[in-house]
Amino acid sequence: MQTPNLYSPSAAIPANQRVFGARDLFSLWFSLGVGLMVLQTGALLAPGLGLAGGLLAIGLGTLVGVLLLAAVAVIGSDTGLSAMAALRLTLGQRGAPVPALLNLLQLVGWGSFEIIVMRDAASLLAGRTFSEGSLWASPVLWTLAFSALVTLLAVGGPLTFVRRVLRKWGIWLLLAACIWLTWNLIAKADLAALWARAGDGSLPFAVGFDIAIAMPLSWLPLIADYSRFGRRARSVFGGTAVGFFLGNAWLMSLGVAYTLAFAPSGEVNALLLALAGAGLGIPLLLILLDESENAFADVHSAAVSSSLLAGLKVEHLALAIGLLCTLIALFAPLAQYQNFLLLIGSVFAPLFGVVLVDHFLLRRRQPGALYSGWRWDALLAWLGGISLYHLLANLYPELGATLPALLLAGALHYLLGRGISRGPGTARV
Repeated sequence: MQTPNLYSPSAAIPANQRVFGARDLFSLWFSLGVGLMVLQTGALLAPGLGLAGGLLAIGLGTLVGVLLLAAVAVIGSDTGLSAMAALRLTLGQRGAPVPALLNLLQLVGWGSFEIIVMRDAASLLAGRTFSEGSLWASPVLWTLAFSALVTLLAVGGPLTFVRRVLRKWGIWLLLAACIWLTWNLIAKADLAALWARAGDGSLPFAVGFDIAIAMPLSWLPLIADYSRFGRRARSVFGGTAVGFFLGNAWLMSLGVAYTLAFAPSGEVNALLLALAGAGLGIPLLLILLDESENAFADVHSAAVSSSLLAGLKVEHLALAIGLLCTLIALFAPLAQYQNFLLLIGSVFAPLFGVVLVDHFLLRRRQPGALYSGWRWDALLAWLGGISLYHLLANLYPELGATLPALLLAGALHYLLGRGISRGPGTARV
């Protein structure tokens, strides 16, 4: 009998080949919750909210976000399907390619952006260590180096990466780096004074909460690509929620505190240099290398999404997408593209409000019927959530948009789905 391709996005992973336990998923999602972009996101909260307000927004936003993230992870373990393939159950076979294409676009962009973040940080640190004009400070050199590492990881796939790298030694190095940065902060900063100092009010608390919750929710379109290898739903939920909450809240909080204590200007370079002063820069170097794991997840899941659309092998597509991200990182101006990425990302929070309601409330974790066409009830609910998101983001930004859009889309789908399922003569094909 031919061995099934574990990386096929359209086929369910057989139960006897799901090998991830709670420890594997904790290691993966702790790692993906740690990174330079997480530190920089925390820095965004610092001036407006201060230390106390920033930590509160991070704690609440991350908690709500990881509960939703872990619930979507359970869908992967229940079905054995990749994230985009599982959407066929909710949107229908004709509806699922729409988010798959959007997901491919955003993941290629974010993969490129991750490489740029790593390149710029490595170039800055190398220029500080050697000289600005040296080969080691060359942005091109670091772009090629990090692109090669990310592509290699993506081609190898999640089983190789998690079980041979993260679980054995990667997680311990990351924990040591986080502990060292925390100790350095406690030893050098006056935390009592920082705690007593209020923010300047330039950022409403609701917007800070929205920024914090957006970090875990940004992984919603990817998570089932990894949780489909999970053995049990309980282990998948617990390992994902605890791992991502610990890593993300910890690093984002350090971003707030380091910015207020050592980089009050809020500039990225000032923050990086402050972090580089801890432990001879070794903890920052480990976090910099860990950023490649976030880019790995982007490239691998982009390959999964494109495989669903094109029917090619994920390993081959991962190589092609890695090369594409390299070219974008080398030549494309991403200043405006970043706004486009944020626009695309806004569609996924309401989408997964629909998905969660469909899987847990309407289908009660059962596969149900597979629609060969469009699920118009789900698509209308999704559109309603997107509309609310942009209405709030443009007219009432102080309220936050992510969570209300997700809740409205889920509520609409529940009402529409219940109404259609009870209506006479409705056929689900």
